[in-house]
Amino acid sequence: MSLHLIIGDKLYSSWSLRAALAIKLTEAAYTEQIIKLNQADTHARILEHSPTGKVPLLKSEHGTIADSLAIGEYLAERFPEAHLWPQDIAARAQARSACAQMHSGFFALRGNMPFDLSRDQALTPMPAEVQADIDRIVALWWECRAAAVEKGPFLFGEFSLADAFFAPVAVRLRTYRVELPSEALAYIEAIYQWPAFKTWQQAGLTERGL
Repeated sequence: MSLHLIIGDKLYSSWSLRAALAIKLTEAAYTEQIIKLNQADTHARILEHSPTGKVPLLKSEHGTIADSLAIGEYLAERFPEAHLWPQDIAARAQARSACAQMHSGFFALRGNMPFDLSRDQALTPMPAEVQADIDRIVALWWECRAAAVEKGPFLFGEFSLADAFFAPVAVRLRTYRVELPSEALAYIEAIYQWPAFKTWQQAGLTERGL
C-alpha cells in the first residue's frame, strides 16, 4: 500500500505541516488528502479514517498512524536511509528530546499565537507566559545547535525531524513579528528557504486566495 497522508488546511494546521515535512524528508511517493478544519462535518470526516478525530493521519501498509510524532518515528524506521534523526547518538537523543518537548509543551504560545501562514501582525500586549515559552524555545534551539555534529543551518546541521517539528514555531515567531536574537532569526530564515516548506506555504496562501 502506498503512503496516504490526511491533513487539515495548509494555512492553519501546524501539526499537519510537521507530518508533511517529515514525509518530504524521506523523498518517498505519497498521496495527500485535505480535510478542511472547523467545518460542521470535519470531525465526522476524520472519523471515517481514524477514531482520534484529529489530523494528521498517515495510511500505510502497516495500518493508520495517528499523531505527527508517531508518524515521524514510523517514517524514520521505514526509511532509515533518509536519516530523519541525526546519526550521532548524542545529537539524536537531543533531537528526540526537543521534539518531545515541543509535542507536549508550550501551551501558552500555542493558545495565544494560533498558526496562520497569512498573518503579519504583532501580538500586543505580549503575555508574560507566552514570552517565557518563546525564551525557552530559543534556548532549546541553541541546546540543539550545541549538540549538532553535522554542518548546516538547521538545528542539527542537516534537515531532521526536529526542524519539521519546529517549523510551525518559526512561522508563529515570524508572523507575529517577535523580536529575537540574530541567530534565531537566521534559523527561521533557513526554515522559510527550505523548498518543502516553501511549497507548503504557497499552497496554504493559495487556499486563502493570497
